[in-house]
Amino acid sequence: MPSEVSKPYISETQTSELLERVFGLAVSRLSPLPSYDDQNFHAVVPGRGEFLVKVTNTEDSCNAELLEAQTRSMMYLQEQGLPVPTPLLTRDGDIMSLQSIDCGSGDCKYMVRVLTYLPGIPIAKIPSSPQILYEAGRSAATLDKVLQGFEHPSLQSLHRENFIWNLSNIPLLESYLDALGQEPTSKVVKEVIQQFRDKIQPNLGVFRKCINHGDFNDHNILIEAEARSPQRYRISGILDFGDMSYGYYVFEVAICIMYMMIESEEPLSVGGHVLAGYESVIPLNPEERDALFLLVLARFCQSLVMARHSVTLQPTNAEYLMITARTGWKHLLRLWEMGREAVEQLWFGTASSYQAAERP
Repeated sequence: MPSEVSKPYISETQTSELLERVFGLAVSRLSPLPSYDDQNFHAVVPGRGEFLVKVTNTEDSCNAELLEAQTRSMMYLQEQGLPVPTPLLTRDGDIMSLQSIDCGSGDCKYMVRVLTYLPGIPIAKIPSSPQILYEAGRSAATLDKVLQGFEHPSLQSLHRENFIWNLSNIPLLESYLDALGQEPTSKVVKEVIQQFRDKIQPNLGVFRKCINHGDFNDHNILIEAEARSPQRYRISGILDFGDMSYGYYVFEVAICIMYMMIESEEPLSVGGHVLAGYESVIPLNPEERDALFLLVLARFCQSLVMARHSVTLQPTNAEYLMITARTGWKHLLRLWEMGREAVEQLWFGTASSYQAAERP
């Protein structure tokens, strides 16, 4: 995964100059935004509006085909009516530009994109409700379903065999467990990894494949109040396609459930509402439902272990990297203690109540 060296640290002055030279944008205000591996800015351009400037880390910048797949996917989703960012073309008419920039240790190459800036606030910033959670699940499923119709030569790059954030690769976490030291939580993580090997890997063949967004979290989903009903919200933006890869429908809903639990006041009930929303578009098959609980645990382990590891590489970015850890360990241990049967009874019961309400 990208290291401290590969993460960009470009100054605002350098960024403003680059935006004018490459994209023809005269920026009046530039504000840094948090990011895991890349460097992001919010740019205001008089007469043009607001934009997201994304400077990709050096490691991923070497894979232009992967970045094109992500960007072309966003363009396709926007054409199909989904609220996602789309690229502003360069002066030369390209969707992105590879730039050689000196961040203080010599020139490095970074892929730069300018994307539309979407309205709304992250789900993480307001108390979540069953309606918001349902909409999050429904949006995740809609995205997965729409992407099934997208074709482009660059999509082959989404077969990311050893990508640490693909749920198929949970066993790869074993290489990062040293970051946990001798903490008691490491025992739970090891047991989840073993259960994944025993119960998930042999059954991957019965899961239905799709392209996953891969990071459908509460900071990457924007919402706005509905004009006619301010107590209800609609999804106004789906952000950050950097973790896209080929996976399975059930991976997407597991990832969404896990992240929606992080800031929730009633985390254990989250899964049923998200699942109901997802299944309103793509019902899971029995094998996928059987795997859901363990996949949610696996994503908790993935996020928490990699956050701890990443802090050792990017200590100055610790506050952002450890967002999930503030409540994540507590949620993981609670789910583990409750066990699959009790959690499934809660989640599936909630999801069934939505289906009953929809019947005439």
